[in-house]
Amino acid sequence: MINSSLKQLGDLLQTKKISSVELTQTFLNRIQQYNPSINAYIALDEARTIAQAKAADERIASGNAMPLTGVPFAQKDIFCAKGWQTTCGSKMLANFIAPYDAHVITQFDTAGAVNLGKTNMDEFAMGSSNETSYFGGVKNPWSFDRVPGGSSGGSAAAVAARLCAAATGTDTGGSIRQPASLCGFTGLKPTYGVVSRFGMIAFASSLDQAGPMAKSAEDCALMMNVMAGFDERDSTSLNREKEDYTRDLNKPLQGLKVGLPKEYFSEGLDTNVGKVIEAAIAEYKKLGAEIVDISLPNTGLSIPVYYVLAPAEASSNLSRYDGVRYGHRAAEYTDLMDMYNKSRAEGFGAEVKRRILIGTYVLSAGYYDAYYLKAQQIRRLIAQDFVEAFKQCDVIMGPAAPSTAFKAGEKVDDPVAMYLQDIYTISTNLAGLPGMSVPAGFAQSDDGVSLPVGLQIIGNYFDEARMLNVAHKYQQVTDWHERMPELVLPKEAK
Repeated sequence: MINSSLKQLGDLLQTKKISSVELTQTFLNRIQQYNPSINAYIALDEARTIAQAKAADERIASGNAMPLTGVPFAQKDIFCAKGWQTTCGSKMLANFIAPYDAHVITQFDTAGAVNLGKTNMDEFAMGSSNETSYFGGVKNPWSFDRVPGGSSGGSAAAVAARLCAAATGTDTGGSIRQPASLCGFTGLKPTYGVVSRFGMIAFASSLDQAGPMAKSAEDCALMMNVMAGFDERDSTSLNREKEDYTRDLNKPLQGLKVGLPKEYFSEGLDTNVGKVIEAAIAEYKKLGAEIVDISLPNTGLSIPVYYVLAPAEASSNLSRYDGVRYGHRAAEYTDLMDMYNKSRAEGFGAEVKRRILIGTYVLSAGYYDAYYLKAQQIRRLIAQDFVEAFKQCDVIMGPAAPSTAFKAGEKVDDPVAMYLQDIYTISTNLAGLPGMSVPAGFAQSDDGVSLPVGLQIIGNYFDEARMLNVAHKYQQVTDWHERMPELVLPKEAK
């Protein structure tokens, strides 16, 4: 049951072969068994979760169910959920109980889904390894001494270890796709503005985007049907006609033009990872796709541009945490300014402080034009690269991450090495394009451990349905997305 797709679980619930309470309890039992080792969940409320499951069973019995009614999901702790502890992985919000629901949470509640709990994450979504969380790092279920990626590392580990049916995540520079690659599941970052950011705690507002994290493309399509939609409370939410993201899943790929950027297959890509990606591309050729060589010449500039723009927006967004209205307040202080200083010094971790300082610097009067304005100009050039590329191809493919999962602590003292983990994903956020990672196989690490590798698929604006079709057809002829870490296999499967 824990390996069933969302569609299969929905069918089992609709035909009453299982109840939502039974299904939910199965996942809660696995969380109780494995979460102490993995640390995927920050907040659990079993009574509230079971109450939702009972309500879902009543809804199914009354004939008012939707496709995901009664299915248990994990929610990244960046989404406000009324009555739930909502921390964003930070001491600053360690005692914050959300008084309202984020739009994404409301959408899942409307669908009748069950909230299993809130998942661990890098503090304020700043990180690529889930090691900056105030609540401790998350372990990769494929190898407990390795990171699951970040910032959506808790959701990633929960999906990979089958501690939920699927999960939500957010992607500011690759925080859905990179952990999807490192943990071996499917993750989708939609076009900017397709999923509302209302109630999603802000990091970098022009880059943040919520998306689904699940075993397969079909599962992600079903989640997108719930998550996407206009929300007037978010000024960047796009008022578009509702679409069915499952509509094109089974279209043949004959004639599909796949662009391979030369910049994605150059220095910096692990050799073993590159071989897995090449094998996946070969599979697409068998499915009828045409391979086109393309160039995204400004790819190398995406990291420096991102680490000017994202910290600038973060310094602005995080200025609200001053110890006055909500959030951590220092116990002892002499005056108002001292309270501000001590509360923020105590409440924020080292990586968040680093980015606030960088952001404040690049926005300062003497440096705004030299750094922030210049970065925005280069951002436009990066977006233009994609415009030109999509004149030659339908989708772009390449690695989602330059390596397999690295060991915990390996890069924590080298911010630049950590930032380079997102070299292949950041440019799509800067351009506002949709991107996804699909399990494509396994590669040997330097010490001989076999670890998952993700194939990245990038589409043109609002082309999520085509991307999901491209991923789904690949998953029909491969089984990488069905693999499960041996460390968390049920006893009967070992």
